[in-house]
Parts: sequence; C-alpha cells; structure tokens
Amino acid sequence: MAPMIDMIFLLLIFFLVAAKWRPKEDFLPLQLATAGAAVQITGKPEPLLIQISQTDTYCQVKIGAAYTIDFSSQNPEEGLAMLMEKTRQCLSEQKRYATDPVEIVCAPGVKWENLAKIYNIFVGMGLTDITFQMTEQLPDAPRE
Repeated sequence: MAPMIDMIFLLLIFFLVAAKWRPKEDFLPLQLATAGAAVQITGKPEPLLIQISQTDTYCQVKIGAAYTIDFSSQNPEEGLAMLMEKTRQCLSEQKRYATDPVEIVCAPGVKWENLAKIYNIFVGMGLTDITFQMTEQLPDAPRE
C-alpha cells in the first residue's frame, strides 16, 4: 500500500510542476477594429520654410510662399511684430500646430543679430521644432 501512495504523490507533484498556470487568452478585454474601418496614419508634415535674405538697408523674411516681410536694421521692432502676426496667420491658414516643423533657410550675408531676433520670435511663439537648412558654401574654384 505504501508504494501505491508514493506513486500517487509522485504523479500529483509531476502534474503540478508540468501544468501551465496562466489565464485564458480570451479573458483579456480586447476590441479589434472592423474589417471595413480604415485607420489614417499620419506622418510628419512638410516643414514650413522661412527664407531670410539681407540687403544693406533691410532684412527680408519669406514665410512659405504666402507672405514677405521687410524690416530695417535701424528699427526692427515693427517688422518683427509683423513677422509674428503673419507667421501666426500662416500657421492657422495651413492648419499647423506649434509642434510642426519649421525650417529656416538663410541666404549668405544675413546678419547674425537679425537671425537671432527671428529665431527668438519663433521660440517666443511656442514653436518647438525649428531647424536650419544646412548648406555648404564651397570656395570659388579657380577659373581657367
């Protein structure tokens, strides 16, 4: 009788160790999309291009293809206020958010102080993804 009890206990221990203790998979609350529903996947939007060029008397800023703002180096406050207003208008017309990318393109000869003021305006507006287009200016090749 003792060997039979030992055998039952060994089988009981074997089944306890070999069993997989996990919940049923259909127990988890899960709702799948229907077959006809299309989910729109949105990517990162195209950046809003800000082109800055400089002349002797004024700085010109183009916001996308819609707006052009000129402001003088002597009194830039009016031009910077206009830049902020037109940038907000362009963002709302194009249904852009503050997290959408903005790319600044500087022409050669743009004064650093003007670029810094323009950048500070954009940061003050709450724009968070501001980048600069990197262009390498090669020295003039010798002409033959």
